[in-house]
Amino acid sequence: MKQSLLATKTLREAPTDEQSVNAILLTRGGFIDKLGAGIYSFLPLGLRVLRKIENIIRDEMIKCDGQEILMPALQPREVWDQTGRWDNFDALIKLKAFGDKDFALGPTHEEVISPLAKKLVLSYKDLPLYLFQIQTKFRNEPRAKSGLLRTREFSMKDLYSFHADTADLDVYYEKMTQTYIKIFERCGLGEKTYVTLASGGTFSKYSHEFQTEAEAGEDTIYICQKCQLAINKEIKEENPVCPKCQSDDFKETKAIEVGNIFKLGTKYSAPFDLKFKDKDGQEQTVIMGCYGLGPNRLMGAIAEVWRDDKGIVWPEEVAPFKIHLMALGDDDQVKKETDKLYDQLTSEGIGVLYDDRELAAGAKFAEADLIGIPWRLVVSEKTLAKKSVELKKRDAKDVKLIALNKIAKELK
Repeated sequence: MKQSLLATKTLREAPTDEQSVNAILLTRGGFIDKLGAGIYSFLPLGLRVLRKIENIIRDEMIKCDGQEILMPALQPREVWDQTGRWDNFDALIKLKAFGDKDFALGPTHEEVISPLAKKLVLSYKDLPLYLFQIQTKFRNEPRAKSGLLRTREFSMKDLYSFHADTADLDVYYEKMTQTYIKIFERCGLGEKTYVTLASGGTFSKYSHEFQTEAEAGEDTIYICQKCQLAINKEIKEENPVCPKCQSDDFKETKAIEVGNIFKLGTKYSAPFDLKFKDKDGQEQTVIMGCYGLGPNRLMGAIAEVWRDDKGIVWPEEVAPFKIHLMALGDDDQVKKETDKLYDQLTSEGIGVLYDDRELAAGAKFAEADLIGIPWRLVVSEKTLAKKSVELKKRDAKDVKLIALNKIAKELK
């Protein structure tokens, strides 16, 4: 992508209507634009990051036999009445449609997936079943002030699993726990994200959150210093020692919740009479689990963790591009060689943002640091005199010269 054509603008100063680090950096870097409190547009750079995160999540869900679907965001009141949540789900955004019918903008999809599964699951032979989507959700959030970490409109991956018995649910639940850990590793948050015990709700003693250690976190967690299991503040009093290793050595820290998983049991299958016939022909209620993860919230968490005083430092797998290529000066030969290098790298499938604009070197470097692409390649009269280009990693001080005929191999 040539930067002269890129539909974005960077900002020298922090926007006055943002407080959170992720919102400030993502806005200044030209990734997002604020429409209203908790409502953001994703600009080309931001959408590339978001799609990369979504594709990592999608890839790992498919590896766990998940089948992708897409359910409606607009949900009729009747399904919410069936679970009794129309009047007690505080964040539900309600609206009227033609004929004075009540609808909600979906904040979650248990009320949609359960009647859908009823049409797909008839016998034990149809189980287990794993369905997931990446969808836009809506919540009437009263405190939309933390950038992408707390919004009123947001993307969410939710996978629902359907089982014949609790033993089968337990096996898949553990598989998903390990899958989530892998997702956060691929997104660059593996070392700072902890499996965290939380209240289990109606079906089990614990559910599990995935909490990323960060100064901006609104949650407090306690990390066991022996086994690295964490405990949510709301249940810490019940666990003076670690339930896993019995250690009482905990570290208290702030964290951002980036995912959660629950064993639902029959909480949402029973209201919709979601049953199956077992091997003996007897009807049994389907056992369910759910597994949530917000891609744009994860993007905000990455921006909070991977940054320095100059801007964002994107982990390579989620970065909008791998290479930020720059031509310095107005020499025709520099432009010619940089164009050639751009064509070569893109033809080999390497993602390149090419700063082909006529700007001073200092301005280009400052914008590059703000945007945070992992590698910077600079072509100038000085480098061409040595038949080389300058290569620098975003978070490194050292710069090295790479021969022009070896740069593609070096980057791979």
